[in-house]
Amino acid sequence: MSVTAPACDAVSLARRWVVDYFNRQDASAAREFATSTYALRIGEYTFAGRDEQWLPAVQKQMDQFPGLGMTVHQVLVGTNEVAVWFTQHGAAAGGRIACWSGVAIYQSNGHQLTGCVAQEDYLTRQRQLKSGVGDAIDAPAPAPWDTVPLPPNLQAEAVVRQWLAHSWPCAESAIRCDDEHITRLALDFSVQDSGITVLFSSGSEVAFHVRQTGFYRGGLIGQPASTRLTVLHANGMVRVEAGRVVAGRVIRDRAGLRAQLLQGGAQ
Repeated sequence: MSVTAPACDAVSLARRWVVDYFNRQDASAAREFATSTYALRIGEYTFAGRDEQWLPAVQKQMDQFPGLGMTVHQVLVGTNEVAVWFTQHGAAAGGRIACWSGVAIYQSNGHQLTGCVAQEDYLTRQRQLKSGVGDAIDAPAPAPWDTVPLPPNLQAEAVVRQWLAHSWPCAESAIRCDDEHITRLALDFSVQDSGITVLFSSGSEVAFHVRQTGFYRGGLIGQPASTRLTVLHANGMVRVEAGRVVAGRVIRDRAGLRAQLLQGGAQ
């Protein structure tokens, strides 16, 4: 929800992340708004330390896509955290264009960003680079940096916690997962356990990160079903109405899941 009101500190910091750092590709800006101990968790990996691991990891992606940019579609604000649904887009070497979505949840100490847990749909990017055909980019949020927090909704949070115990694919057609709305190929993953590491609400909207363990049943091209226990990370921003999750955006670490399957399962 966007209104004409001063943005809270977390939103201002997220704006600096997107506008000053990422879209300008200016690492000096990141050193101003992120703590030296800033850490990015993505899938099973943690890039700890702003200068030691995080900035170099992002720079590799910027080197691969020299004109890399980011479009923001939705912002959700909690007390000391802010969730952002975004799309990164650019041309790689050879001129092939790709765009891929993600959901990131940033943590703040009120003055600087302290860390982030994110998921990006790298399999979507691989598909576009291979085919040479880029996907369309969703509409940008009209005023993402004017988003203000609404009171937490514990009932909505409880609904989402229960929903995350269910297996994929989800039954709600208005929830977009990865690129399934483009490929019409749904990930089939039987969830046995869900470990929610981040979850907060702002009114009826809920943002989350969950680490699910279970069994892959199908949906990855060329990858047969497996009886090995595997891990699937997911980030999402969903809306709850009348006790149900009715809409939203979810990005799952399908690339990490495929890597596990090729290596023989979860560690």
